[in-house]
Amino acid sequence: MLKEFRDFAMKGNVMDMAVGIIIGGAFGKIVSSLVNDVIMPPIGMLLGKVDFSNLFINLSGEHYASLADAKAAGAATVNYGLFLNTVIDFVIVAFAIFLMVKWINKMRTATETLDKKPPATPVAPTTKECPYCLSTIPIKAIRCAHCTADLSDK
Repeated sequence: MLKEFRDFAMKGNVMDMAVGIIIGGAFGKIVSSLVNDVIMPPIGMLLGKVDFSNLFINLSGEHYASLADAKAAGAATVNYGLFLNTVIDFVIVAFAIFLMVKWINKMRTATETLDKKPPATPVAPTTKECPYCLSTIPIKAIRCAHCTADLSDK
């Protein structure tokens, strides 16, 4: 059973998938940082100095100055600002994956085009059968070499 598991785990597809998941996780962190640290601050500034990560609805009815204060007090909150950041993360990751898949498909199509061989042209037959003795003879023969039949009219 261990040998079967090792063979399964070492297959190319499983290893490729593992590498893709690891790189995808790292890419997700980069995109999250891009959204939270680069994109959202200027958008918040344009919208009146709003910190999207601090936008929330307090369900307990009390007033808290920040999301951190509400969480520290154990208040139930709807964190729509964090949700907006996550939606923007997703859109950026989805767009990047779309571009990558589009590029891979373009490369695959180009490679398949290069790998295609032109269709083989049919080769004209070089032999025929004698209608009398059924021996194989050259196509231009006018007399059968085996039975000496005259084939000039055939």
